[in-house]
Amino acid sequence: MEMKNLLMGSGPVMAMLLLQGLGTALQLLTKVALNKGTFVYAFVVYRHAIATLCVAPFAFFCERNKEKNLSFEVWFWLFMNAITGVTMAMGLFYYGLRYTTATFATNMINLVPVITFAFSTVLGIEKLLLKTKAGKIKTAGTIICLVGALIAILYKGESFHIGNEHMFENIIIKKKTHWTRGTIMLLSCCLSFAIWYLVQVELLKVFPLKYWGTMLTFIIAAAQSTVMGLCLNRSKAAWKLEWNLSLATIIYSGAMVTPATFLLVSWTVKKRGPTFPSMFNPLGLIAVAVLEALIFGEEISLGSLLGMLIIIVGLYSFLWGRKQEPVVLPRPSGAARAEVARIPESGGL
Repeated sequence: MEMKNLLMGSGPVMAMLLLQGLGTALQLLTKVALNKGTFVYAFVVYRHAIATLCVAPFAFFCERNKEKNLSFEVWFWLFMNAITGVTMAMGLFYYGLRYTTATFATNMINLVPVITFAFSTVLGIEKLLLKTKAGKIKTAGTIICLVGALIAILYKGESFHIGNEHMFENIIIKKKTHWTRGTIMLLSCCLSFAIWYLVQVELLKVFPLKYWGTMLTFIIAAAQSTVMGLCLNRSKAAWKLEWNLSLATIIYSGAMVTPATFLLVSWTVKKRGPTFPSMFNPLGLIAVAVLEALIFGEEISLGSLLGMLIIIVGLYSFLWGRKQEPVVLPRPSGAARAEVARIPESGGL
């Protein structure tokens, strides 16, 4: 009985560790695919087309008897859900990833909960509660995260390698970095994801079916990304699929990472609460940083390392403060609560 309880208690921890492992592999594979010339919006379209096929059985079987009121208001929020959480956010993230490094991009994504909190405070959805200990620590964590981000962006310092620069030079093609352009895109990605959190609240008020909502969001996002991609690049070569690493990454992300993120995080939130999954994000960041340096020979700058550590400290402070406060975001149901709490593609952007 004690062993059974131990295994049941460690389930959420193992699920989040598995998710971070899947996400780390995806980040590195995606970086290689983008450096080899994969068109960003073709990647987004194909990934979410596959993800739709994987989520569809859950929608049709698990929610087949539930009422589906697809009114104009529902379609509007589904459209906004898709454009903020996938089309813009993921498109900007992939461009930012191409122009910087996987470590820096993952570092920036850790700012999403903090930026979401800032937006929620400005809009009156959440309150600072500075008179409470938890509120003070949460606000301090927000400030610490922003300081860490500024250090990572503005201060480079000395750079060093912990791996062989030429170990896998036949696998990854080194691209010239555009740090300013990439940073702007990654920050814009964070803003889009933060808005997506708030859109989720409104969507779940009018359409709380999480599997159907996810499937329809993926379908709409694939259509939006197709239009966006055709505006940027209409050449057949950009959209052509071949048996290569790019196709393997698309299948891996769409068939494994996206469904795993949705299912594992929803289950973990139900078991341990909405803050628990976020606490594992820094582990993915550290794994990406170490493996990118060891395998691809990517240099690590003192500024990025210092900024990463400060962001991790700030993030844990913020999450601890948030955990101590009562939930103030409006949630219509337990399923809705789990979906709102879900970090957007936290393990597998």
